[in-house]
Amino acid sequence: MSTLFPAESPRPAEPFPPLYAALSRVEQGFTLVDDELRLLAWNEAFVRLLDLPAALVQRGGSLEAVIRFNAARHHDGPGDVEALIQERLRIARRGEPHAFEHVTPSGAVLRVTGVSVPGHGFLTVYTDVTEQRSAEQLIRDQNALLETRVAERTTELRRSEAQMRLITDSIPALVAYFDQHRNYRFINRGYQDWFGLDPSQPEKVSAREFLGLETYTQIKPNVAQALQGRAVTFEYHIHTIDGRILMARTTLIPELNADAEVIGCFELTFDITEERRAQELLVQAQKMEALGQLTGGLAHDFNNILMVVLGNLTALAEQAPAQAYVGEYIHPAIEAVRRGTKLIRGLLTFSRKQPIEARVVDLNPLVSGVQDLVKHTLPSTQELVTDVNPVPIRVLVDPQQLQNSLLNLILNAHDATAGQGRIEVRSRRQQLDGQQASHLGLVPGAYACLQVCDNGCGMDAGTRARVFEPFFTTKAAGQGTGLGLSMVYGFVRQSGGGIDIQSSPGKGSCVSLWLPLAQAQAVADAAAPATPVPSDPAAGLALLVDDDLQVRITVRRLLLDLGYAVLEAENGAEAKDILDQTPGIQLLLSDIVMPGAIDGRQLARYARQSGEVAHILLMSGYAAETESPLDAPLLAKPFGKAELSAALREIGA
Repeated sequence: MSTLFPAESPRPAEPFPPLYAALSRVEQGFTLVDDELRLLAWNEAFVRLLDLPAALVQRGGSLEAVIRFNAARHHDGPGDVEALIQERLRIARRGEPHAFEHVTPSGAVLRVTGVSVPGHGFLTVYTDVTEQRSAEQLIRDQNALLETRVAERTTELRRSEAQMRLITDSIPALVAYFDQHRNYRFINRGYQDWFGLDPSQPEKVSAREFLGLETYTQIKPNVAQALQGRAVTFEYHIHTIDGRILMARTTLIPELNADAEVIGCFELTFDITEERRAQELLVQAQKMEALGQLTGGLAHDFNNILMVVLGNLTALAEQAPAQAYVGEYIHPAIEAVRRGTKLIRGLLTFSRKQPIEARVVDLNPLVSGVQDLVKHTLPSTQELVTDVNPVPIRVLVDPQQLQNSLLNLILNAHDATAGQGRIEVRSRRQQLDGQQASHLGLVPGAYACLQVCDNGCGMDAGTRARVFEPFFTTKAAGQGTGLGLSMVYGFVRQSGGGIDIQSSPGKGSCVSLWLPLAQAQAVADAAAPATPVPSDPAAGLALLVDDDLQVRITVRRLLLDLGYAVLEAENGAEAKDILDQTPGIQLLLSDIVMPGAIDGRQLARYARQSGEVAHILLMSGYAAETESPLDAPLLAKPFGKAELSAALREIGA
């Protein structure tokens, strides 16, 4: 006899305990009827769950009588009751598998499933599913149910193994029993599905063979604990016969004799792969959200600091253009501020607080345009191939940020291949089902998919887990900021899409961007002609609103240089009062995020509704993604006089 685990000193195997008697105690009800639809067997739970009178449930009794009794009291859905009864009887007579939900007078919901038992009749199982809450709770309940069943079966199992197998084979789990010598005495059909084993020959089963030596060694200590009398639950990876790698959770319950000696163990194993994946996605999402909040807050405050530095440096450069130190000291400082601005905007993109200018874009020309941009910069040893969908794929995104994201991915692929490999860029439409969408944090439906794949060095699991974190990089010091993929991640999430990376060491990487397709109305709006913008109105009175004093001083100087007279307010409420009391304000220039009940957007709406302000321009270090769409153009901080002047010309101010 082959064994589950080799025993130190084998003893003769004890006979397998009868398993069927405990069915009278399990929470699930069951019935077995013959071909004439007469009751052959049932358990107490069946009578209790359906609240049947004892006279109706007799050996040889009519299943039709039970069905009619239930139909007279219970609610099984809309439609003709007699037609429903006849349909149930037809299914039972033909032995067709079925599954439906049944509502009792007390409001309990029963899951009713039936299968044909060749040579015996028709088996129906009744399960109370009222209290189910989640997949994780279900697993705990099933483990608790197994413990109850094991305790009850050790003293009460009286029925045949063949009948019990019908029940255990219907459970979506691996069920087994092995004795104190670690010899398998029983396995259910799940072992055949996962490992190709024969349930009718448990004595030929060897865990060392079907699990493999590595897994076998990993779980061996847990089996030893169970054989010492302690129930154990453990998790591990399993390789199935069809090539899948599953995360499994196994519970071992010792069986004790009258002398409290372990005579064997009951085993229950569930596939928890999807549960674990959902947990990992939740943890990753929470980590990225926390990082986003941290970086977004820092970036907003730092942009105000850069605003003051840049404004004063540019003003100083204009005041003393002939001085030698302007080119030697001030211009490098201004350039450093602009580099800092680019870095901060990368953080804002990651945290999804960077303003985006979304419009309808066809992915295919954009991919071709990026190919034209990079093909002359890549070495001749680098192969870049594009595969675009022949049909337009329109998405509602910020085209500049999408182009930057695609360039980032191509350059990363170039680095991963050391300039010697193949990079492929693909665009297509694809339908995401429930499981795929859940993995990406999206809802099922049609999406545009943009992929950048390479045959480079690839990434291990640890790198993949951190690759979207800001400042995380595998490049040498000075060769990258670690913001490339985090910026791509932030842009995609802010655009309502998802991102996925498939990679392993030595086998390259494939980054997939999933973007929502543009709605028909958005496509129509994009095709409409733009409204011309008036130009060259005279400068006049401007209202400047910002809670940071140093920012107000800097921007006030810029507005004065551009010919405006300036009023100032440090919050929305104060600015509202000025608007109410001061006629002739030509320009409202307001920060978006300010303390108090009125922020920049609300102030802009108020000014627009009053009809007294000719031009409105908002400015911000970031625009939070949870806010409503902008009511006015947005000028990103930090900015100098040139950027402010350009923004004012754009709105006709």
